[in-house]
Amino acid sequence: MKLTILGCAGSVPGPDAPAPCYLVEADGFRLVLDLGNGALAALQARMSAFDIDALAFSHLHPDHCADFSALAVLRQYHPAPPYPATERRLPVHGPSDTSHRFAAQYAPNEEERLGTDFSRVFDFLPLTGETVQIGPLKVTSARVLHPCEAYGFRIEHDGRSLVYSGDTAACPALDRLSSGADLLLAEATWTDLPTRPADMHMSGRQAGQTACRAGVGRLMLTHIAPWTDPQVVLAEARGEFDGEVLLAEQGRVYEV
Repeated sequence: MKLTILGCAGSVPGPDAPAPCYLVEADGFRLVLDLGNGALAALQARMSAFDIDALAFSHLHPDHCADFSALAVLRQYHPAPPYPATERRLPVHGPSDTSHRFAAQYAPNEEERLGTDFSRVFDFLPLTGETVQIGPLKVTSARVLHPCEAYGFRIEHDGRSLVYSGDTAACPALDRLSSGADLLLAEATWTDLPTRPADMHMSGRQAGQTACRAGVGRLMLTHIAPWTDPQVVLAEARGEFDGEVLLAEQGRVYEV
């Protein structure tokens, strides 16, 4: 598998990084995880937005899904798509209310949405916390600890495994999902302070502890808020996990 960082800023886009968006590729198949503020531009700098094979949303906070409306406009109204959009509806995996939330994101009422039918170009598939086959990828979702319906993902292909935490506090569900993974792509929004809100995000220290408990091969820290010093977060994680610890770098491509 190949992982491309299309956006890695936490909570809001940074001055040179879109909000979360990750491209996972295997056997020519392209799965996009989340589509935060500014991510569609970063995606289109690498490929046509019509070349996505599937989308999966960890949760529906704006920094993880704000660019869906722009993608919806592109897929519905592009004057010369490479194929009729209705012949290839894009699978969209997400929380239970994804289709309704995205309709409201696009326009606040039925009158403004008149003539817009997302089901013509998207196939909305609710996450169940079970394992599904998405193209050549085996994808397992698990409900994690965040103030809304939120999921982490374990993606497996050809004996390799990648876990994406989504947004979550440290929790047993993430430990189980990450067990023995080759790479844990973990949010680490802030530094470790007792004043941080509970049940929301992880610090670098907590991400490192999660990686240690789960026995992962490598830990990659992402979703670091623009006002947080990434080197402090990195040092915290390295203090808890003896394996390789990386900072997700905007635009970088990694082999899993």
